[in-house]
Amino acid sequence: MSTEESRHVYRLHSTLELPLEDLEEHLETATYPDGVTDVELTRRNNTLILKAVSNDDTVSKYTPTAQLKASVTENRVYEEDPEERRQNSFRWDEDEEEEIESELVEFAAFKGDRETVLQNSLLQYEMFQVLCDIALQTEKGTLTAISERDGDLEATRIVDGEARPADVEVVEGPRERKSASSGVNWRDNKFISD
Repeated sequence: MSTEESRHVYRLHSTLELPLEDLEEHLETATYPDGVTDVELTRRNNTLILKAVSNDDTVSKYTPTAQLKASVTENRVYEEDPEERRQNSFRWDEDEEEEIESELVEFAAFKGDRETVLQNSLLQYEMFQVLCDIALQTEKGTLTAISERDGDLEATRIVDGEARPADVEVVEGPRERKSASSGVNWRDNKFISD
């Protein structure tokens, strides 16, 4: 069985967000999984594409490898939380409130489900591993996923940069329920005549 056949990502949901500068630093020093020699970072307006570079010479340069997609947003970052400062300060003269030091910071936001965040199938599992490494660098956001490696399902859950316990739970799907219990039975509907 080849590695492609034995590794898949079935479900993925991400709300990860980290400063773009931190992401770029992480990619410069990251160790990539087998099969990936590098990750190319491309920016088009407010979209970031992190594309896997395959170490397989037989892969055509026209074959799309897996990529991570993120949006770039600007957020104002304060040295001190403005609300906390307002609550802690006791001033007689409210008009002379000092301005809090802040700066605009660009953030990379990996938000959405599998098709939105993780695209293309070649090296998809490996790029999922790259995303997990990025998730461990973030201070804000959650990554949850169900993947399969060598026939075993694995649950992944990373919250605010910390790996958390996760389980795969098999539940009855909507198609497996009896159709009579939900929806309209059009064949026996008294309001429709032949």
